[in-house]
Amino acid sequence: MLEVRHLVKEYKSFRAVDDLSFTIHPGEIVGLLGPNGAGKTTALRCMAGILRPTSGQVLINGHDLLLDQARAKSGLAFVPELPSLYELLTVEEHMKFVAMCFDTLDVYESLLEPLLKRYNLMDKRNQLVATLSKGMKQKLAIACALVHRANVFMFDEPIIGIDPAGVVEVKDEFRRAKDGGAAVLVSTHLLDTAEKLCDRVIILAKGRKIAEGTLAQLQSQFGMEGRSLEDVFLELTDEARQTAPVFDV
Repeated sequence: MLEVRHLVKEYKSFRAVDDLSFTIHPGEIVGLLGPNGAGKTTALRCMAGILRPTSGQVLINGHDLLLDQARAKSGLAFVPELPSLYELLTVEEHMKFVAMCFDTLDVYESLLEPLLKRYNLMDKRNQLVATLSKGMKQKLAIACALVHRANVFMFDEPIIGIDPAGVVEVKDEFRRAKDGGAAVLVSTHLLDTAEKLCDRVIILAKGRKIAEGTLAQLQSQFGMEGRSLEDVFLELTDEARQTAPVFDV
């Protein structure tokens, strides 16, 4: 459903994403982990078609993102850490606009009020997006991701700035998407959340994938049986930091 093949993104002599490959299958939640500067956001922006990769291939539902953008993006929903919303639209207008862009007004009509209620936006439906708090804007971005027929979801730090009740709802949303057969990729620094929520994780360091698998697989592979995901992550990324080559920027 989401397949990334040998993805590379370079800025002059700096390689932000270095030969990244993985596959996410239907009904799976995968965590994308890494320290600051690991290349997570750059990789996500390449996978979402916002940045053009230096080389490599991204397939969404079998459609090449570079060669067939319209079909590939029709099944994709991407929620960045800092959503770029249209601040002079109302909440309801914004959701309708997104549905119109994907030609899914029928989905919008049936989902509008349930989503507004679910994300505590009902009393703000006629307010301008510019008046919303950061957390409410994040909720709106997630609601907008659900008003078309996406089956591949990418989230970059989706619960930062959201209140506790909203965090629970967003996690439940991920599980609903998984149960509905979607492929979900979540980038996060919250390792306890990733451990509880994700079926497996991908760990990046210095732009490269240094580990991939379930917690049990990582524990076995690296001789850390009984250790938490946080312990595994910290040890692996510390080793990668000490051994990584230095690039000129």
